[in-house]
Amino acid sequence: MIAKNDEFVGIVDRLGVNGEGIIKNGDFIVFVPYALPTEKIRYKILKVQKNFAFGKVLEVLVPADDRIREVCPVFGKCGGCQLQHFKYSAQLKFKSQLVADCFKKIAGFDVKVKSTVKSVQEYEYRNKLQLPIGSINGETHIGFFAENSHRIVPIKNCYIHPSWGQKLISAIRIFMLKNKISGYDEVTKSGLLRHVVCRETDNSFIITLVSTKADVPHIDDLIEELKSCFINFSLYINVNSADTNVVFGDEFILKYGVPTYIDDFLGLKYEVGVRSFMQVNTLVATKLYQNAVKLLDPDEDTYVIDAYSGAGLMTAMFAKKSKCAYGVEIVPEAVNIADSLAKMNGLTDKMINICGDCATVLPDLVKKLSSDGKVSVVLDPPRKGCDYSVLDAIKSCKIDKIVYISCNPATLARDVGLLTGSLKYDGNEIKKVADFVPEYEITTVQPYDMFAQTKHVETLVCLSKKTEKHINIDVEFGEGEGQVSLKKLQEELNEQKTKKKTTYKDIQAYIEEKYGFKVHTAYIAEVKRDLGLPMYDAPNAVEELKRPRQHPTAEMVKAIKDALKCFEII
Repeated sequence: MIAKNDEFVGIVDRLGVNGEGIIKNGDFIVFVPYALPTEKIRYKILKVQKNFAFGKVLEVLVPADDRIREVCPVFGKCGGCQLQHFKYSAQLKFKSQLVADCFKKIAGFDVKVKSTVKSVQEYEYRNKLQLPIGSINGETHIGFFAENSHRIVPIKNCYIHPSWGQKLISAIRIFMLKNKISGYDEVTKSGLLRHVVCRETDNSFIITLVSTKADVPHIDDLIEELKSCFINFSLYINVNSADTNVVFGDEFILKYGVPTYIDDFLGLKYEVGVRSFMQVNTLVATKLYQNAVKLLDPDEDTYVIDAYSGAGLMTAMFAKKSKCAYGVEIVPEAVNIADSLAKMNGLTDKMINICGDCATVLPDLVKKLSSDGKVSVVLDPPRKGCDYSVLDAIKSCKIDKIVYISCNPATLARDVGLLTGSLKYDGNEIKKVADFVPEYEITTVQPYDMFAQTKHVETLVCLSKKTEKHINIDVEFGEGEGQVSLKKLQEELNEQKTKKKTTYKDIQAYIEEKYGFKVHTAYIAEVKRDLGLPMYDAPNAVEELKRPRQHPTAEMVKAIKDALKCFEII
């Protein structure tokens, strides 16, 4: 038995979902933040539950090979990062394993998870900064909340943000001290400023001060202070006097600058506003969105529904390739920006943005479009995952292909389990289904390190509707009505049995003869994977080239798909 304040020595077995070390102590599992696998540590018990406990590292007796020195002076106190002490290559492996473990534990099946796509920048990658402002014993604090608390840890700089973050923090602090502006006290419900939020896009900045009142004294002083730091910026006051954890209130007041900024993303012009949702790591988001379009691979006969579509960037990317793309988003400002995006890029005829709750809009929209043609769905929900009505609508209409993007591996695994049939929801609880027959095949599980140095991971999953193969039989009517033509059935079975299996060499020869160029087998394999075809259908597939990895050109992809159609593989 263990108790609070007990001290032990133990060896860390693995990391948990929040990046904490896990130690087996008798019948107890102990979660110890900032401890790494294989390490021998001395730790103290802080809290005890029925069969698990939480601890604190007192001393690392034998450090792991993957332990490194953290760069931030408040790492371990601030709740922003959890993995700065972990070698970056090991962070990537941990995140792939985390996704696989969630599928196994929650959805009840094994999936092949690809290596996590690394962040181009391990630090200074975030384009959004959000900090609480508080007052403690009359002293102003700007920083991050400590883990699992509302205690502000003051900071001067955050290392996962670019240098503009340090300039902004300094400007807000100078303004508040000079003008004796108070931070918000959550205990007494007094004070003025609650948060500062900043979004950077193409070296322009949208800065929002969240205040309990619309009138912030000496706001012109802050504008002058910000001018010394930033060339292009807008300043909003957001009014939030509610006793709640929600950052923004409903009212935004523009005090300086323009309402929105124009940026370019993969050839698309778009507006960024004060409430626009954008991925925080632009370079990783570029890779993620490109792969989402590649995996869904819509054509001119396909409708695409982009659920939880935000400011409409992905909707526009799909609109360029599909019959029509529908974006569904609940935030009105984001929908307005998506409409503007469609106009700026000449996509108004192929991009329709709907303001509404996906749980309400999607079921009817899926059914309507399914009756008119092929439909593919992109799901990019908040951390809580999809509403059950959304998943039911997708399943009932037998959507051919789904791309699911998630920042929460647990709700991702749950929702994919519901889509494939390994889980079912009976109106009260979710249960695992024994010996289920998958309704969808999972063709890709690809994590992305959108949030380097933290426990969080973005994951892209592609699912394809499973198709059943049938043997056609001939029923002869008239004399002997209802009898099966056994002769024809036997002939068909013999033909299938003796039919030569198409090899990669056959596909290569076809392409060279028709198109006049050669393609490597790895390119054929890549196209087959993207189409969701089982790899064992082509035993000569070569997964990788013997030189640095490249990808087939658009011309090659077209030729390969033509060959696959010729040989009746698709």
